[in-house]
Amino acid sequence: MFAVFPIVQQLQEMLWYLTEALSLEATAVIHTKLRQAIDQTEKLTFLSPNQLKELYIPGHRAEINNLLVKTSELVRAGSKPKRKVSRGADLIGANLRKADLRGANLRGAFLIAADLREADLRTVDFIGADLRDANLSGADLTGSIFLTQAQVNAAKGDAKTKLPRLLSHPSHWSA
Repeated sequence: MFAVFPIVQQLQEMLWYLTEALSLEATAVIHTKLRQAIDQTEKLTFLSPNQLKELYIPGHRAEINNLLVKTSELVRAGSKPKRKVSRGADLIGANLRKADLRGANLRGAFLIAADLREADLRTVDFIGADLRDANLSGADLTGSIFLTQAQVNAAKGDAKTKLPRLLSHPSHWSA
């Protein structure tokens, strides 16, 4: 029975990202595909525990990832970051204070303890980025995509940090 929990967790995570993608105006051209992927993924959540254990999750994740990559490209298309940062970059402890990173692809980036104070992080793709102890004080993350509450909770910030509308300032952030 416990073997199905990680599978269901992954399906729910995919649904979260797909739902966010569907809510974005920039993805209008792929809304039909996103809806189909949501329907397909939701159906998988209703499988029996035995069927879930037999499910090939990496294959389904790959299909979903293609849509999420396309979403990222569509959202970031109008923004060219002034500083080149590549996917999965090692930015541990980096000084990115006041950096203009609009439109950067920070998928899987290691931003542990990075100084992102007052950085412009609008339309940044944060899927899988590690923000533990990153300082987001005064940063603008509005319009960023695939940023989760868990990532925000792991970072530092303050009342001046601007977050996407579905996320909230953690209680441990300074006022």
